[in-house]
Order: sequence, then C-alpha cells, then structure tokens
Amino acid sequence: MHRYTCLARFKMIPFAAGLLALGLTVSPLCLAQSSQLSVGSSLVATADPAIQRPNTRHCEVTLLTDQAFDDFNNKDFNFTPPSSCQGPWSKVIFTADFSIQPGVQFDRTGQVFFAGVNIYFGTTAEPLQSQTDTWHVERDLTDYSSLFRTAQTGYASLGNIVGADGLNSIIFGTFKLEFFQTDFFNPAPRTADAVLPVQSNGNSSFQVNASAPGVTQSFTLPKNVEAAYLDVVAQSQNEEEQWFFCLPNSIAPQLGDCGNTAFREVEISVDGKAAGAAPVYPWIYTGGIDPGLWVPIPGVQTLNFVPYRVDLTPFAGTLNDGLPHTVGVSVFNAFEFFSMTAQLLVYEDHGSQEVTGALTEDTLTLPNPSVTNTVILDSNGLGGGTVTVANTDNFTITGFVNTSHGRVQTKVEQQLNFNNVTNVTSTATAFIQSIVQTSTTHAKTTTSEGPLFTTEETDFSYPITASFDEEVLSDGNITQQSSVDQKFQREETDTLEGIPIFKSSVSNEVTPTDLALFIATPNGFELGPNSNMSSKQTYVSNDSFGNCFSRTLTAAANVLTAVENGASCR
Repeated sequence: MHRYTCLARFKMIPFAAGLLALGLTVSPLCLAQSSQLSVGSSLVATADPAIQRPNTRHCEVTLLTDQAFDDFNNKDFNFTPPSSCQGPWSKVIFTADFSIQPGVQFDRTGQVFFAGVNIYFGTTAEPLQSQTDTWHVERDLTDYSSLFRTAQTGYASLGNIVGADGLNSIIFGTFKLEFFQTDFFNPAPRTADAVLPVQSNGNSSFQVNASAPGVTQSFTLPKNVEAAYLDVVAQSQNEEEQWFFCLPNSIAPQLGDCGNTAFREVEISVDGKAAGAAPVYPWIYTGGIDPGLWVPIPGVQTLNFVPYRVDLTPFAGTLNDGLPHTVGVSVFNAFEFFSMTAQLLVYEDHGSQEVTGALTEDTLTLPNPSVTNTVILDSNGLGGGTVTVANTDNFTITGFVNTSHGRVQTKVEQQLNFNNVTNVTSTATAFIQSIVQTSTTHAKTTTSEGPLFTTEETDFSYPITASFDEEVLSDGNITQQSSVDQKFQREETDTLEGIPIFKSSVSNEVTPTDLALFIATPNGFELGPNSNMSSKQTYVSNDSFGNCFSRTLTAAANVLTAVENGASCR
C-alpha cells in the first residue's frame, strides 16, 4: 500500500548532445510514501523515499508473485511488454516486496536479471523471532527502457538455505515493473539505445578476489556510438564482508582478520587502458558486526544497493570501428571476495550511421595507497596500535566524437580521496577495533559542442565510523559493544555556459549502537539477547526546483519509537 502526494517540478529539456536548456513548464509528479512505518513495531523501517512518479496513466507487469526462496536455484520468469502502455515511457520503475518468515536465517543476497542485465541488487533482513518481517524496495530503470520493448526472459537469484544448521526461515518476493506513459508535461527522456551486461563465463554476476581481481568482456558495438556509461556494483562478501576493518597482511592472520588493508576501489578499463575508477560503498548487511544494530532500521542502502555510474564517453570515438572492444572491471586490493555486476549503457547518434572520433587524453593510473602501521603484537597475537591507509587518484580523460550535429568533446575530471584510520587492541580477555574512514569523490564532466558547453559536477562522500569492543566474561560468555555512523552524501550542480541551472543533494545517515551477548556452547557461541540498543536514520533530499523530502526515524530496544517528516524542509 502506498499514499501518493502530487508535487510540481520544473523540467530540464535536453538538446544537442547533452546541452541543457531550462524549460518553464510545470510537471506534476507523485511521490509514493510507504505506509509500513509503525511506531512500536520491529518490522523493517527505512526513511528512504519512494521514487517520484509521473501523474500519468501507467501499467504494471508482474515478473514473479510470492516466489519462495528456499534453495540456491534461479527463479525464472517471462516478460511481455504491456500492450496497453506501449513505449516510449516517461518512467520505468522496478518494485520488489519481500517477506521473511520468523525463525532463524542469515541475511542473503538478492539479484534480479532481465535479458542478462542486472536490474536489482541488495540484501535481505534477518528474521524476527515471532513475526513475519516485510520490506519494499524500488529502482528507477528509465535509462534501461530499451530492454523492455520486446519479449524477454529473466530470473531472480536469492540463494537461501532451509532445513540445515537450524536455519528455517523462507524468504518470499514479488517483483514488478511499472510503465508510465508520456504526456505534454512528462515527455520520454533520452535513454540508452542498448544496455549490455559485462559477464564472466556467461554469468552477469561474478566474483573477484585476490587471485582473480577482475573480469573482461568483449563487445562489438554499432558504428554510431556517441556516449557510453558503465553502472557498477561491487558487493563485499565472505572474509572481507566488512572490508573497512581489513588490516595489512603482516598482522591480519594473527588477529583473525581479512588482509590487503582497508582500501578498496573499482577500476574500469577499455581495451586494456585505464578508463575510470569508482569508490566502493561500505554497505553493512543486517547480520553485520552485530545483528541487533539493524532491527528495525537497516544500514544505508543495505536492502537496495545504488550502482555507481562511470562516464566512458571520452572512449566513444574509439568504439565505432565495427571491431570487438573490451570493457574490464576489477577491485583493487580485493581479498576474498567481491560479487560484482556491471552494465554498459550505449547511446547512438540517430542522425548518422557512422561516428568517428578519438581519445585525446588519459592520465588515470592504478592506485598507489600509502600504509602506516604501528601495530605491535607478541607471539600470541596480543598488543595493539594504529594502521592508517590513504590514497588519492586525480585524473583527466578527454575524447571527442564527430556526430551529425557537430563535433562533441567530453572531458572527465575526477578526484578520489580515501583515508582509513584503524585502532586495534588485543588482550587476553578483550578485542577492540575501531575505524574512522572517509571516502570522497569529485567528478566533473564538461561537454563542449561548438561554442557552447555544459558541466555536471558531482560530489560523493561515504564516511563511516565503526567500533566494537568484545569482552570475555568470567562465565566464558562474550559481550560486544558496537556502534556505527554510516552516511551517504551526493551533491550535483549542472551549469550551462558557466551559469548554474540545476542543483540537487541527497544525504542518508544511520547511527545505531547496541550491546550483544554471545553465549558459550559446546559447539562455539550462540547469539543471545541484546540490550541498550538505539538507532536513528535521517534522509534529506532537495533540489533547486523546490523539491524537498525529509524523514527521521528513531528506534530503541529494537522497536521504532518515532517518525518525523519534513523537519529539514521547513
């Protein structure tokens, strides 16, 4: 169930290869707000807004209904475009409604693939003890519209063990696509002419680790490509699930930790040449660090990962010769292991059968992080100290294409700054680790066509602080005091001829704390009751057209205690 509130928004009208003009038409949009938030409940609660929807006629196509996930088999579906809502569409939205039975289960990774292309990537909530938990996620797939114009097949992948090791909770999912028709106020935006998955041995989701840190895919593209982008998700798994706690290889084995330090970065290549870099977001899953931290408020984007888009347009002129070209993705310092997806978005010049061009500048090189390690351990692994790892990437990539509307030059300038300070204390009865990590990215794309130019500047910030203090009690049990401050920030400024024409910002922060008890058993430790739990999530987004969304959730003792809407918009 959703409540729709119509808003008014000015439209940005694109013209001439990405140049922008400010239109003065008013567009009614609708914002769907989840009705699940219930004070006093332990059900999943997030402050994230639903996607804005045009106030136009729309159709829904259901891909899977109440699909049970109780094994590791893919769940196939068939898709037929909606005959009553034929494209082009003003917006396409993927929705998923999940539920998990009460009981015992790990958090699980879920993905949905459509014609080989990943359209959803996220993780699940761990179950409540006596109540079915539910949650809703959405993703704007308008840029992927070309996928949905013809009949296709796809599948959902959500591996889940039931009936072994005391795990008994089945996860269910219903997946739909919403198609919104156009009208005068809601025209169809320009979307990718082709969306192509990077694959490994035919698989659109692949693993990278220390021994195999990357995957390369060959594509033969049309001869009239004028722009290209790569949507990337790099999800940490297994031993480096919390990669931001990883330590140098010289001390990691003694402390039972993951290695290769706490620095990770996605590297992109085109035909073996460095083509882009992307920061890795420090997602924490609902079983991460301490499961008690994440009931009822999960971490930032835990249930619905946001891909990072890498601009490959400077390489467009080199891809139009009708020959195979490769796109590679890797994770620098990958340990064990990352699960990845990458989708290549191709935009064609519809006024020309063949586009020429060239790459004229590329200063990107591999990272060269600095590491300062003052940790001193004895032969029993006892001791402590501080590890600091830092890296800065500062590069420019420029290229041009000769199109039917003239020569277009694209210059991508990007700076990535990473810093992680980890403190470690290991004694006979305690293990304490804390991190303060900053990861910022400034990306500026300048598009020039004749005397006109536009710029898009985007700033990302992924700060996280986290700590846990494990103490061995006299009865052999262990207590763990944990706290996290996890944040996602994005700010964008678009200019035309140096004049700002659009600004937007998003901030999403979650700050939980908890005291967990681990009870000693003959087979190890079992998670016992937790106490002193509290959490808060604040989500704020706004733009220069006057749109604003603000919501703050607070929780204590694993129930939602308050919901405040609009405080930052007043």
